[in-house]
Amino acid sequence: MSEPSGLISHLIELRSRLLRALGSVLLVFLCLVYFAQDLYHYLAMPLIASLPEGASMIATDVAAPFLAPFKLTLVLSFFVAIPYVLYQIWAFVAPGLYSREKKLVAPLLASSTLLFYAGMAFAYFVVFPLAFLFFNSVAPEGVLVSTDISSYLNFVLKLFFAFGLAFEIPIAVILLCWTGVTNADNLRKKRPYVIVAAFVVGMLLTPPDVISQTLLALPMWVLFEVGVLVGSIYSKNNEEELEENTIQNGQEADDDNASG
Repeated sequence: MSEPSGLISHLIELRSRLLRALGSVLLVFLCLVYFAQDLYHYLAMPLIASLPEGASMIATDVAAPFLAPFKLTLVLSFFVAIPYVLYQIWAFVAPGLYSREKKLVAPLLASSTLLFYAGMAFAYFVVFPLAFLFFNSVAPEGVLVSTDISSYLNFVLKLFFAFGLAFEIPIAVILLCWTGVTNADNLRKKRPYVIVAAFVVGMLLTPPDVISQTLLALPMWVLFEVGVLVGSIYSKNNEEELEENTIQNGQEADDDNASG
């Protein structure tokens, strides 16, 4: 009887955590929806600044002037509420973790959030101006560039997710080292393959131009090196802790034998 009741209590807590997470997204959305048009204009500024004189963005769908800012506000609400959503996940799984695991997971959740935001900021302030300037400069003569607002939103959201996830590489590397799947020395030996993989991923996740691909691949490589550096520290700490535990267990065994 205890197991089913325990399972039900966990399911109730999970539902409560999910409702709180969804409620936080809804609350942020209600606060931002009034500024939906302004938020879209701010998002479109990198493209507008690179458009040739006389060009402007267009809406090819009847409902696009309303739906595009609405969709942007909804997605932005989730991005803003990510810290609280991750906290709800942490609060649900934390009771089942050891103290050593809690010391690692809590900083990783915080750093993963900051890295995701950093990836989005890098895309907006660095990649977008260069990429849009390149796209508009290579337009054939006689072609007036007029980007649809819905197409632009889908495009930039893909880049936001791509750069946000790419900036999570240090977290993935640290977890691989911490769990013992690999270690920093093995990852350093695979550095040439990682560099090639970074450019391949950059080619797949970004538009077909060298600028965007390079601007994604280079940070991925740098972040991989950061992850290897931090992962080596975690691996060293794990080895020292394991050695200390082994010595302590050996001393306890000797004490038991002596007392026996």
